[in-house]
This record gives sequence, C-alpha cells and structure tokens, in this order.
Amino acid sequence: MPRAALSQTEVDEFREALCASATRLFAEHGYEGVTMRALAKALGCSPMTPYRYFENKEEIFGAVRHAAADRFADAIDRAMKRHANHRERLIAMTRAYVCFALREPDSYRIIFELDRNRQPSANTAQEPRSWLLMKSALTEAIEAGVLHGDPNVVGHRIWIRLHGMVALHLAGMLTLGLDLESLVDEFIAHELGSRLAPGA
Repeated sequence: MPRAALSQTEVDEFREALCASATRLFAEHGYEGVTMRALAKALGCSPMTPYRYFENKEEIFGAVRHAAADRFADAIDRAMKRHANHRERLIAMTRAYVCFALREPDSYRIIFELDRNRQPSANTAQEPRSWLLMKSALTEAIEAGVLHGDPNVVGHRIWIRLHGMVALHLAGMLTLGLDLESLVDEFIAHELGSRLAPGA
C-alpha cells in the first residue's frame, strides 16, 4: 500500500524538529560534526528521511540560521517599539540583544559563528534585519540631535561591544571579577548615558 501523503502541518512539524535537532547537535559537535545520519538518529527515523524535507545539511542550517536571525530581530524590534524616548529605545535594544543570547545561546552562536556562505540560498550582501533596526534607531537619534556621529560607525562600536561581552560570557571566560550583568550595566551607563542627553 502506498504511503499516505503527509499533511502540510506534519511536514512543518518535522522540519521544525529537524532544525531543532540540528541546533542541538551544532552546540555539541560544531558544524562539521553534524551529519544527516546523526540528525536522523536524533529524530529516530531512517537515514534517508531528512532528505525528503531538505536537500542537504547546508540547506538545513540555512533554514536554522534564517529562523534564528528572525527571532533575534523580532526580539529587538518588540523591545524598541515599547519606547518613544531615544535613549530608552537604545537601552531596550541592548537588553533585548543580551537577553536573546542568554535565552537561546545555541541559536545566537549559529547566527554569528556559522558562515553564511555555507547556505546557498543566503544573500550575503543583504544587511541583517537586526542590524537595520539598530542603525535606524541610531539614525533617528542623530537626526533628533540627541546623539552625534555616523550611525554606521556608532552601530559597529555598539555591536562589537555587545557581541564581545556576550561571546566571553557564553565561553565561560568572564572570570576576572566582572560578570555579564555588571558589564552591560556599565555599557549602558557610560556608552549610552554619555552620548545621549538626559530625557533624549
């Protein structure tokens, strides 16, 4: 008897489970350590089943990275939309950035550590939505006269600081007397507080 066709819901659910397994295995073994056979074993299915949903490992991780980047940008967007004040929006952006990394450390690593060139469908020239949201908030603050500088330069400086703190924390390397929370508080107080006028 022919196998019954899967419903779209069943297809979507299996694809989500496959992507979740890929994320977990990436955290444990790195990109090179993840194989289609290992994914099938993690899901308790035949080695050929994953190929019914994705062409290869690269396509799976392309979907994983895209979904993670969307969740990351959504978290930042939601946080900033709660505030009209420029300074509060940038602080909310900072907190949302860090909170996402702590809530989904494996997804955060995939966003920033996985080479986008591995995913054939990825447009490496396109600016990530999370970056566009940050740059837009900085541009608006500069145009309002409450922040000075080039939004691209300031944005890179903020991104470098945040990513550096988060990466060190996730690697367990913040062992010299300052933890992530205190470093983020210091960053907000000095980097944002000194550049934006009170009530901006």
